[in-house]
Amino acid sequence: MWPESEESPRPLRTGLTTGCCATACCVATAHGLLGQRQIELATVTLPAKRGNPGKQVELAICDLVVGYDSARAATIKDAGDDPDVTHGAKVFVDLQLVSESGVQFKAGEGVGTVTRDGLALAVGEAAINPVPQKMMRQHLEDIAASYGYSGGFVVSVGVEKGAELAQKTMNPRLGIVGGLSILGTTGIVRPFSCSAYIASIHQGIDVALANGLQHVAATTGNTSEEAIRTHYGLPEMALIEMGDFAGAVLKYLKKKPVQKVSLCGGFGKLSKLANGHLDLHSRASSVDFEQLASLAEAAGADEALQSTIRQANTSMEALKLCQQQNVDLAAGVCEAALQQARKIVPAEVELELWAVDRKGQFIGSAGVQ
Repeated sequence: MWPESEESPRPLRTGLTTGCCATACCVATAHGLLGQRQIELATVTLPAKRGNPGKQVELAICDLVVGYDSARAATIKDAGDDPDVTHGAKVFVDLQLVSESGVQFKAGEGVGTVTRDGLALAVGEAAINPVPQKMMRQHLEDIAASYGYSGGFVVSVGVEKGAELAQKTMNPRLGIVGGLSILGTTGIVRPFSCSAYIASIHQGIDVALANGLQHVAATTGNTSEEAIRTHYGLPEMALIEMGDFAGAVLKYLKKKPVQKVSLCGGFGKLSKLANGHLDLHSRASSVDFEQLASLAEAAGADEALQSTIRQANTSMEALKLCQQQNVDLAAGVCEAALQQARKIVPAEVELELWAVDRKGQFIGSAGVQ
């Protein structure tokens, strides 16, 4: 479990990606093999951004073992203050020297293999994304040049208990089996950016399209996912677990339009979308009871009910008050959320909204054909 947050505000710590960790291990093993050096702190140059040279970071190396033509090194991932499932995981690299030039990548223990089309990697390849591959390749080539080494490398990247950790991610649904993905585009993990989660949402849409699916459902959680899956009989590949990141789905549909998208979520979450919020997490947005009262008014609520809604403690309390007086607040929230989503999603995409209660029962919808 994560430790209790401090009462006094403080700056959030950034962390380093799994791709950056793997690169540090490559640096340590390459120096160990080619220069017989025992690296305790590996220096990694992060990708350049907008013409600016990449900054350098240092990662502590552990378990460095150097043989004749192969070596292993590990480092402990620090994701900073981001709620990352790989925080504290041991990332390791087995590096082998080979006569053929170039760098080959393999999935070590705890790193998955791609089994479905639609990702940036081909089926059968190790789930090591292009930017981490580029980082490792560049560092290995630079080190090889510094020692006058003309051969090549085989890089096997692994994560201890990676297969177990992967079950807490969307990798199995994306067709990445056997473990985690090695991710990163900048080398830096920014607290609560949840870039890996958003990348998985985008990959989920890519995989669905690449496999010929034209109806996907994006949901805020397990309850809403089961409800919409059962209603339409959708295959697992069509289900996108967007969580709180509604904006990640809606904005990506401008690049990768799907024929039909069903957004399904809890009533409170959708009320935030109805208010124009694209991040539905409580740290980024909150339920607006004044807005709920206005939507209830449009649905026929009298002044007394509107006043009670404004004083409600939760969105579900407001909903229950309306249901008791036959005021269809859920439909109003869905319609308002649909209008907000329509500001982003292309007109050619058939879009519908479904709201569920905590038992997974549909309580409102909008845009349903």
